[in-house]
Amino acid sequence: MRAGLIVVGIIIAALGIWVALGKFTYNDNETKAQLGPIKVQASEQKSVPVALGYVGIIVGAGLVIAGAMRKS
Repeated sequence: MRAGLIVVGIIIAALGIWVALGKFTYNDNETKAQLGPIKVQASEQKSVPVALGYVGIIVGAGLVIAGAMRKS
């Protein structure tokens, strides 16, 4: 169980660092106009908020610490 927490914590922290550096983006498709069957769409690349990356780093570090601590 503890090894699982450590592994998951490392993965979440690594993803958090990736997001915090601004490397994680997604495509957002938006319909600008529609006239009958004809649509005008715009696709824009957006980045995930950096604050979400910081939260991932904190949560991942917490899981690693919780997995490393021993019960007395």
